Amino acid sequence: MAKKRNVYLNMQHLAEARRILFERFSSGGRWDAEAIAVLDSVGRITAAPVYARFSSPHFHAAAMDGIAVKAELTFGATPRTPKTLRTDRDTFYVNTGHVLPPGTDAVIKIEQVTDIGNHQLQIEAPAFPWQYVRRMGEDIVATELLFPSNHCITPYCLGALISGGVFQLAVRPKPRVLIIPTGSELVDWRTQSPTALAPGQVLESNAYVLGKLAEAIGCEYVHHATITDDATQIEAAVARGIRDDFDTVLICGGSSAGSHDYARQVIESLGDVLVHGVTMMPGKPVIIGAVKDRPVFGIPGYPVSAIMAYEQFVQPYLTALLGRPEPRRTRIDVRPTRKIASKLGLEEFIRVKLGRVGDQVVATSLPRGAGSITSLTQAHGIIRVPPNVDGLSGETPVPAELLGPLDAVDNTIVAVGSHDNTLDVLADLVKLRAGHVTLSSSHVGSMGGLMAVKKGGCHLAGTHLLDTTDGTYNKSYVQRLLPDLDVKLIHLVQREQGLIVPPGNPKNITGIEDLKRDDVRFINRQTGSGTRILLDYRLTQAGITADVVNGYSTEEFTHMAVAVAVLSGTVDVGLGIYAAAKALGLDFVPVVTEQYDLVIPSQYLDLKIIQILLTTIGSETFKQRVADLGGYSTAMTGQAV
Repeated sequence: MAKKRNVYLNMQHLAEARRILFERFSSGGRWDAEAIAVLDSVGRITAAPVYARFSSPHFHAAAMDGIAVKAELTFGATPRTPKTLRTDRDTFYVNTGHVLPPGTDAVIKIEQVTDIGNHQLQIEAPAFPWQYVRRMGEDIVATELLFPSNHCITPYCLGALISGGVFQLAVRPKPRVLIIPTGSELVDWRTQSPTALAPGQVLESNAYVLGKLAEAIGCEYVHHATITDDATQIEAAVARGIRDDFDTVLICGGSSAGSHDYARQVIESLGDVLVHGVTMMPGKPVIIGAVKDRPVFGIPGYPVSAIMAYEQFVQPYLTALLGRPEPRRTRIDVRPTRKIASKLGLEEFIRVKLGRVGDQVVATSLPRGAGSITSLTQAHGIIRVPPNVDGLSGETPVPAELLGPLDAVDNTIVAVGSHDNTLDVLADLVKLRAGHVTLSSSHVGSMGGLMAVKKGGCHLAGTHLLDTTDGTYNKSYVQRLLPDLDVKLIHLVQREQGLIVPPGNPKNITGIEDLKRDDVRFINRQTGSGTRILLDYRLTQAGITADVVNGYSTEEFTHMAVAVAVLSGTVDVGLGIYAAAKALGLDFVPVVTEQYDLVIPSQYLDLKIIQILLTTIGSETFKQRVADLGGYSTAMTGQAV
């Protein structure tokens, strides 16, 4: 098949693309049934109504420990005129669940009966008919409907099914999904050692993620062996999947507009392309096609795009096949911590971290790249920005779809500010100490953190801002920027800040002065970060202007990102902490020992989640874990500054 570059023609809005899908496949799929044992039915969907074969209970049963009587024999009993009954004629001792003896229709609790001897019992209150009795069919009556068609069987349902004498039932077959990963760059970690990936190679994960998502809603999936960028092989695999009676086929990768993207060509050669391109981001390159009577989807290669395409199109189709409703996420109103830009004409799915700060839930946006799978693993929710909106102001609450329970949002400590590796240690230990509490940190720099505190957008901010007039850290900035806010400054760590260089320091970089060299490529931190302020101060001391530093305007948002840039060879040097250099096996040229503190508004200090955080900071376990990172001092950790 000849190579050619695809063009997105007649891109569809999300709602229209879904309409096209369901109009073409409104009655497709398998609607037959399979019989399975009741114990295997949890999570399956009933294909027919389920009726009880037995009544439950199938006899009149005592509901209390006591005596069974005929109610009319007890009428007239009072504390002043008790009734006497004989155990050898009028009453029968019974335990809970016992068959009610013939001729009786009530049970009197044992604690309301006095044994006066000589086979005689005394009661001081009458029983009414069917008192403390589970009557035959009280729970289930034979022939009654237990569950209708299209009902999802839960563990609770098993009790009703078994009690009603249903030991086998008809359920819908699990839809079968064939997932075909494609791409010459893909490496299958199961068959090829991933320890030495060549540049351009990528570990294949999308097919596993999509397969498990399909399993989670009740489907079966088959993971096809990875196929290189070969249209003939891809076409053969899709055709074989249709012949093998899969309910749908997913071609992972190759749905975009590149010259080696073959999904569209393959679908066109076997059937019809219904949609190529949807005005959504991530997920724009998705393809919806029809081969014979089955949908074939072209799924984008970037992980987040793949998941969004699956959730918006594949999952709704599969749930319809199963006869169950499409999963709906809980929605709550949240306030973005800062402005969020958006592209007109595209519906954007913004992944956000959430936390309840004061009386509002705040949302901090995560990286929006379609290849950032961690933007989903770290996200608490998704904000959907309509295509007719060019962004969110950050001042007005907007709805967010929760990716987990609301409790998780309420038990999240929201940290915004400077990045430090000890925050990862702290997050792990907080989770170990209190499994329901999460520390969620967003890295926007020290100044950004203080602004978030000022706006009520977080519980705490990490900061390491150098006062160049006296060499102190943080206090003067807090006093100047938060003059009307009562806060506590809690010391976290002292840390070594310096120049991160490749192993062996091939450019022989010895200090800040070397940044002006023509042969040295530098990577900077973002404006407002403490590291940026430190750099500018040291450049001024050295008489170096920013315009002579090769890479001064190239920015990263974390110390680890700076270290990765050095490791990859993109740059020769970056300013960062020793722990980041050590973690990636890089060399380090010390520049300064600096103070990293947490700024916490006093109004949050008594919150249980903040108390858990502070207790964790003061623990010896935290201090030891920090020491193991290297480049830190915990001599004053946990102290109020």
